[in-house]
Amino acid sequence: MLLFRPVNQAELDLIIQTNWKAFPPRLLGQPIFYPVLNEAYATQITREWNVPTYGIGHVVQFEVKDEFIQKYEVQKVGLDHHLELWIPAEELEEMNQHIIGHIKLVSTYK
Repeated sequence: MLLFRPVNQAELDLIIQTNWKAFPPRLLGQPIFYPVLNEAYATQITREWNVPTYGIGHVVQFEVKDEFIQKYEVQKVGLDHHLELWIPAEELEEMNQHIIGHIKLVSTYK
């Protein structure tokens, strides 16, 4: 499954440190890792949240093996294209092990 994720600069720096192969552990108080199912939604989050909050935001794309990711139910959290998966923070490392290839930077907004 092809997924997208809005990230701030600090999270992107941590992804780069893994050679673009993994997402960093969630911070305290962040119980869910939520990749989104389309680039438009990731871009919206980046432009409306990350840019105003951090001054810069990025959208990354990554693919996860279907046999792993299919156990998570798609969540609709607003408009029809506001689709995301809710992966418990304690399962993020396992998800990272099922990433196919590398995480890719799709766009940057300031």
